[in-house]
Amino acid sequence: MNLPNRVRIVEMGPRDGLQNEPGSVPAEVKIELIERLADAGLPAVEAGAFVSPKWVPQMAASGEVLTAIRRRPGVSYPVLTPNMKGYEAAKAAGAEEVAVFGAASESFSQRNINCSIAESLERFQPVVESALADGIRVRGYVSCVLGCPYEGAIAPAAVADVAGRLYDMGCHEISLGDTIGVGTPLKAQRMVSAVAERVPMEQLAAHFHDTYGQAVANLFAVMQLGVAVIDSAVAGLGGCPYAKGASGNVATEDVVFMLNGLGIETGVDLERLADAGRFICEALQRAPASKVAQALNAKRATDN
Repeated sequence: MNLPNRVRIVEMGPRDGLQNEPGSVPAEVKIELIERLADAGLPAVEAGAFVSPKWVPQMAASGEVLTAIRRRPGVSYPVLTPNMKGYEAAKAAGAEEVAVFGAASESFSQRNINCSIAESLERFQPVVESALADGIRVRGYVSCVLGCPYEGAIAPAAVADVAGRLYDMGCHEISLGDTIGVGTPLKAQRMVSAVAERVPMEQLAAHFHDTYGQAVANLFAVMQLGVAVIDSAVAGLGGCPYAKGASGNVATEDVVFMLNGLGIETGVDLERLADAGRFICEALQRAPASKVAQALNAKRATDN
């Protein structure tokens, strides 16, 4: 079996996981969560999004959060910056890595960011150029890579085209998002194989939601092709406001448990990760979506 020896996990919880929460999550809670996740050994923790607070009110304090966090050496704290206004605000807050967010579905692009795919890429160009000129790395996201809530199935070639254009623009890594979690292992492999013809495999990341319970299986499938970067969210937080019924990202606890079982290194302490998950779930007054977190919590209760 051809699997990577080490996988880099990019933690999505503080941004993608919290951005659709109905109630307000205080900045100090977000700061504590980010620091706990970094202390658990995660090499990258997405810290916020510099977007309009009108559309994404949970991200309104991203500048305050990014400025206040205790930055752990060797950990990156990327933030979403969809336009120049967002980029300038992120730069002022000390961002060292930013991200732009495109879609493989024309309908989703229109409903998510109110423009066509081509227009979105034009909008991202000055952001990427400015960031690279400032010595700031740029990550590219492609959503709806395995299905769209409006168009249904998405052709792998369409995903490859958007991913390739973001890579050519200067994005150092392209994250492939199954936004509504409809992918299955063979479809995931076919999509990644198509994208890998445009973007080197070592610069691809898998960002799979778990709506139909397939995310871990899909990750295992694409790791067999050489994908060694995984996006996940502690406690399985998240969802998508433009994809009704879509559940959260694959849970980081579930990913780490699987990788530990495969003997693949991550550098992540599962117990400390689970503690971070308990912290944010208590703040949100909900149970974790992660099966591993639920099992660890039950074991902890029994041991105590």
